[in-house]
Amino acid sequence: MAGRSPFTNLDPVTAADLQRRGFNPLELDRATEQLLTYVYTSLIPDFPFLATGRLAARPASDGVDRISRLPRALLRDIVSRLPVTDAARTAVLSSRWRTVWLSAPPVLVDAYLGEDDYAWPPTPANSPAITAAVSRVLEAHPGPFRHVHLVCSHMNAYRARLARWLQLLAAKGVQDLVLVNRPWPCDVPLPDALFAISTLVRLHIGLWKLPDTARLGSYRTFPHLRELGICSVVMEEGDVDAIVARSPVLEVLSIQGSSKGLRLRLVSQSLRCVQICGSVVEDIAVVKVPCLERLILHGCRDLAGGMCSRIRILDAPNLRVVGFLEPANHVLKIGDTIIRAGMKESTATILTSVKILSLNVRFGIRSEAEMVPRFLKCFPNVKTLHIMSGKCNQSTGTLNLKFKEVPIESAMLGISEMYFREFRGDEGEVAFLKSLFKSADVLEMAVIMMANPSFTQFSPDDALSKVKSASELSRSSGKVVVVVSGGPEGGRPWSFQKGTDFSCEDPFSVVVENLRKA
Repeated sequence: MAGRSPFTNLDPVTAADLQRRGFNPLELDRATEQLLTYVYTSLIPDFPFLATGRLAARPASDGVDRISRLPRALLRDIVSRLPVTDAARTAVLSSRWRTVWLSAPPVLVDAYLGEDDYAWPPTPANSPAITAAVSRVLEAHPGPFRHVHLVCSHMNAYRARLARWLQLLAAKGVQDLVLVNRPWPCDVPLPDALFAISTLVRLHIGLWKLPDTARLGSYRTFPHLRELGICSVVMEEGDVDAIVARSPVLEVLSIQGSSKGLRLRLVSQSLRCVQICGSVVEDIAVVKVPCLERLILHGCRDLAGGMCSRIRILDAPNLRVVGFLEPANHVLKIGDTIIRAGMKESTATILTSVKILSLNVRFGIRSEAEMVPRFLKCFPNVKTLHIMSGKCNQSTGTLNLKFKEVPIESAMLGISEMYFREFRGDEGEVAFLKSLFKSADVLEMAVIMMANPSFTQFSPDDALSKVKSASELSRSSGKVVVVVSGGPEGGRPWSFQKGTDFSCEDPFSVVVENLRKA
């Protein structure tokens, strides 16, 4: 269309400013859309429904309206599961249907409120119509609202309207709220009214700036909140701790894209899962979290000056799943003891509850490889081990580790399943496999996923031969499967949904049947 902006996210003022400073605004616009796509597809909950077409039904052959004769409670349940625009249309059928519509807790998804009825991706030009439609629905319906997903508007120009929305949602008892700003800018302040929504059970926010939690007072709480997701939100130290302290039944805490150096001091009687991805992490202290089952750190970015992230586990007696520990970037502290290669074993430095462990290791760097047996000895009851083998770009020389030089065998005795990703047949990788096969007496399954040859230069045939040679050392009768990855180098981005799916015992698992056999 003539005159249409070339940008999906940038406004003309921001684009012009970038050009003046020598940047290409189209590149930033594309990168922003990639981030938003990741947020929409992997981090926030799916829409409660998928409106793939208009609702329609054939009339009864005898002309009798039997649907309207259904019990009122059933009609309310039906209407509450419709997209809000379709639910509102039922009000014109009769006075009875109008009362049903007004009494049913609606589902509000702004992606279906645009003039084009689900035009994607939304642009700044769509925001006036979408925000106006959201306001009409929130003002017109008495509530309560079951699900509200507001992810399409560039809210920098509608800050007063945003504050009004949150006031209405607080008054009308929203339970499930997903609130994502379309940048730019990426740090639009969230109104304090967010903390007045005491009915929330699930809250996901993206691309905002958190209000100052210090000035809110202890009376602002989320008494029913069970799940909190924070995506690319600007926040200060202590903000997350304050929200957790105000959420007495919170079970899931998920954080993505924190760039200021995240520091958490976790104290909670209810938390079951903490997952942090794509963030700059300074210090995570699990101080007293008796119900914590999963601690997942994925793709954490490097700290300035080459510093390592500190992961401290003080009191988490039910912790079962830990990943993705990185010897290059994480310093693990159990109790009062920092875990180092070569240190003596002690009951004070082990966590017997952990059954599933995931490690990201560059086997060509001796200091990293030496930490593998040390980490395994910290978690002596691990049954399922996941290894992601990282590329080693530097000349390793004599750094290649011979695992027979370190006492790794005893740490592998109880492993029953092992998944090795990004295998290329490097010397350190093969040495690890040989130690595993010689030591793991109860090994039932070993899955070796070779790197994708499209992204990584190596010989798949040579790598396969090395796996077969190593597996001949196995002391168990377990199955060895070798497959070829079809995904990107380093694996796919982490999905919050995987981490919070408690019906799946192992959130790091892969479906081997979907991979190509070597």
